[in-house]
Amino acid sequence: MRDTQQMRTPHPNARKLRKNMPPAERALWRCLRNRQLAGFRFRRQHAIAPYIVDFACLDARLVIELDGDQHGRGDAPTRDAIRDAAIEAAGFRIERFWNHEIAQNLNGVLETILRAAEENSRAARFSRSPVYGGAVERKRD
Repeated sequence: MRDTQQMRTPHPNARKLRKNMPPAERALWRCLRNRQLAGFRFRRQHAIAPYIVDFACLDARLVIELDGDQHGRGDAPTRDAIRDAAIEAAGFRIERFWNHEIAQNLNGVLETILRAAEENSRAARFSRSPVYGGAVERKRD
C-alpha cells in the first residue's frame, strides 16, 4: 500500500473532466484502458505541467490529445502550440488526432498510438553512458 505522503494531489478539474468526456474520448478510452494496447498503461485527464492532457502513458512519455473543430479556429492553434511546447519541455511526445478520426478510423489511430508508444518506450530504455559515451540499454526492474 502506498504511503499517503507519496500520493499526489489530483488536479481540481481532472475528476470533472473524466466524468464529462466527449464521445470521441470515451471511444478511445475504451480501447486504451486496462492496458489493452500492448500492455501500455494510459491515464486519462492527467496533469502535466500546468495542463491537463486527454491521455498520457507515463512509461512511454507519450501524450494523446483529441481535438474538436474549435482547435482550428481563432487563436486556438497558437494556444495549442504554447501548451505543446510546455508538455514537450516536460519530456513528453504529443500525438494529436481530430475527434472525427476516432469515429472514422479508430484502428488507424490505435496503430499510430501503439507505434509512438513503442518508439518512445524503446528510446526511454537507452541512455548515454558517461563512461563510454554510447547508448546503453538500461535494465528494467
